[in-house]
Amino acid sequence: MERSRAGLRIPQAERALKEPEGMLLSAELIESFLASMAEKGRTPETIQCYRKSLEQFYGMLAGGKRVTRGTLDEWKLEMQEQGLAPRTINVRISAMNSLAEYCGRRELQAQTHALPGDSVQPELTRSEYLRLLGTARLLGKQRTYLMIKVFGTLGLSVQELRLLTVQAVCRGRLVLDKQTVYIPACLQSELTGYARQANIQSGPLFVTAAGAPLARSHISGSIRALGSEARVAEEKCNPRCLKKLCQTTQDHVRETLELLFEQTYERLLEGEQRSIGWDLPEKGPLAGADARRER
Repeated sequence: MERSRAGLRIPQAERALKEPEGMLLSAELIESFLASMAEKGRTPETIQCYRKSLEQFYGMLAGGKRVTRGTLDEWKLEMQEQGLAPRTINVRISAMNSLAEYCGRRELQAQTHALPGDSVQPELTRSEYLRLLGTARLLGKQRTYLMIKVFGTLGLSVQELRLLTVQAVCRGRLVLDKQTVYIPACLQSELTGYARQANIQSGPLFVTAAGAPLARSHISGSIRALGSEARVAEEKCNPRCLKKLCQTTQDHVRETLELLFEQTYERLLEGEQRSIGWDLPEKGPLAGADARRER
């Protein structure tokens, strides 16, 4: 932040708003924008994705690091010529468009539409996911509650929901084409209780009154209907966003465990080094090293 003549702090976004010709992009402005995303509850994975996109754009930006009208459209064309995937291009452009909006400079956003076939998917946060569950529970919508939990916990697609049978729930695992999905004990207990209550003894767990698997429109519609009551944007209330939430949550847990493993292993080696490590001089030239070699 800078200080104005009155001595008050001016956010980086306000300074960008005052730029007469284009917008001066800086590392400080990027950090300010990412910090605002964190305050809004965006997940660490999304922030990291945006960081990579913004840093990549900053690295290739010429002309004194200034963004003007048409800069983002030109960048988009360059990425297309480089053969980047449509999703990659859309995510990068979306990151810069969001930063421009954060600075109040919508006129600098890319004017062309997202590339077809791979639109940027809105992201459901865990707090929004919990609000959906809480709302379904408050309204007594048990089946919708369980479907939200299944999508958000097991990461199933709509097509795979029919494979969640009473038998699979009793086994505690669901066998898909390419993987086996284990059902957590807490969810298994709820699903077993639902099957017993609905008198569903075998076959798919979520069915119509006639016993047929629920249609895609019914599944998506029942989840979407909770959006306004749970104060969650309608475009986030769908099985696809719930599946993505499951994947990003699991990825974050794996990264945390890998970091914990590295730190624990490092502490183990440091402890061994202190107790039995070779006592070597910390400073000094390597002269005479040959003479000290073991014979």
